[in-house]
Amino acid sequence: MLITISGLPGSGTTTVSRLVGEALGLPVVPGGEVFRQMAAEAGMTLAEFGRHAQANPEIDRALDARLTDRARAGSCIVESRLAGWLATRAGLDAVRVWVRCDDEERARRVGGRDGRTLSQAIADNVEREALERARYRDFYEIDLTDLSVYDLVLDSTSAPPDSLAAKVVAAARDRFPGE
Repeated sequence: MLITISGLPGSGTTTVSRLVGEALGLPVVPGGEVFRQMAAEAGMTLAEFGRHAQANPEIDRALDARLTDRARAGSCIVESRLAGWLATRAGLDAVRVWVRCDDEERARRVGGRDGRTLSQAIADNVEREALERARYRDFYEIDLTDLSVYDLVLDSTSAPPDSLAAKVVAAARDRFPGE
């Protein structure tokens, strides 16, 4: 059983992934956590590391290769911005999920997590997302606004995470009966 969960910063992908993992007994492979670790190791903020990655495609390629290799092994949830696209391009059978959320609510969540004000979090999100969109377009020819590869598109703006997770679990059980 392979599930990919993707969305923009603050959309709730980490929480939904954790809940789905608990419900199905699957490990979560968090791409964002790996990217944050890489930024910290480089002594950079996420925005700085995003700019650095813009000029150094090997950073994204190394991260994506690790995530794709793990996805090929199956029996996990891969949580990253491009997880659905990676699984699609690798020809992997997966339930692909995109979690969307209102921009201001996402900024509230990111600001709370990172100790930033709402206005700082909005600015950080705008900068980070612009850099990521450009990188994904330039390096991969992927348009993040194209949700056609996803089996489920869920909105976390006001829906509780457990209700979103329940939808993912149901879709996974339908797709992979007996697993």
